[in-house]
Amino acid sequence: MVMSVLDEGYLGMGRFVESFEKKLSQFFNRDTSCVVNGTAAIQLALQAAGIERNDEVLVPSLTYVASYQAISATGAIPVSCDITKDNLCLDPKQIESRITKKTKAILAVHYAGEAGNIDEILTIAKKYHLRVIEDAAHAFGSSHKGRLVGSFGDIACFSFDGIKNITSGEGGCIVSGDKKIIEKVNELRLLGVLGDSKQRFLGKRSWDFEVNEQGWRYHMSNIMAAIGIEQFNKKEILFKKRQNLAKSYDKLLINSKVDILKKNYNLIVPHIYPIILPKASNRNILRQNLLDCGIETGVHYKPNHLLNLYKKINHNLPITKNLQDRILTLPLHPGLTNKDIEKVVSCLETNL
Repeated sequence: MVMSVLDEGYLGMGRFVESFEKKLSQFFNRDTSCVVNGTAAIQLALQAAGIERNDEVLVPSLTYVASYQAISATGAIPVSCDITKDNLCLDPKQIESRITKKTKAILAVHYAGEAGNIDEILTIAKKYHLRVIEDAAHAFGSSHKGRLVGSFGDIACFSFDGIKNITSGEGGCIVSGDKKIIEKVNELRLLGVLGDSKQRFLGKRSWDFEVNEQGWRYHMSNIMAAIGIEQFNKKEILFKKRQNLAKSYDKLLINSKVDILKKNYNLIVPHIYPIILPKASNRNILRQNLLDCGIETGVHYKPNHLLNLYKKINHNLPITKNLQDRILTLPLHPGLTNKDIEKVVSCLETNL
């Protein structure tokens, strides 16, 4: 399909993006807007929801810095919150104590593919008239209590970068049942040029146009969409592969010294597979020993309240503090085999 884009010669945003959006909208049964990456998706979702300078957005500290940067890019202030130990997602019990007159939204991060405590978060948000943006970068294809993540709630943002559950090379999307949000995003992603998305889908450009607010060059290209469509068509195979690999890890690690996050991988499509190391472990030494075995590991993530840019908004986060040096992410991608998983676990057990 990428060759079709090249043959057509229209590489920017056009009919292939429109086609990808239609597939995603049918998948979620909600309106969808495709953008250049997952970070842009969150930023645009926040802006479309009316988040402005000096507004406050509640967000777990344990997330990639992209979540925080998307908030601060709007001029808003990310307010660090703690997580729950069982799923490493935003703790609903902390939310009400963090709400002030400036609080306008909650950014719920679906860590490792799980929507976690989203029901409680939506209930609290309704009580205080807050918007809920789901950072669902890890959760494309996951379900929560029988509902597809993105098919319910307020606004969900997904990432399609090279290592996600499906990829468009780069890319992301915003999904919402609020049509006004998607209409606003469609304008903001193309520098705020009114009606330009429809023109691009027709292979045209807007030359005499109007702009009412700050927009961004965050639209998806036809090349990205073509890759995304091919990946979307293979999604069931890719999802099942990730789920089976995670189940293999669970089976091999059930009696290990490490703690695993207990997830239903019949419903959750995992982007990463994190484990919790024993308190006495030295994660850096363990990572090097695993690397010596040819096994790359990750750290998801350094808490954002420890970063210079966000230290001034630090809060007491006991669970994050307890776990921040003990979380280790094991390899998980469709190219792995069960034999690879066995090697990872064997080397891990030997070096614990």
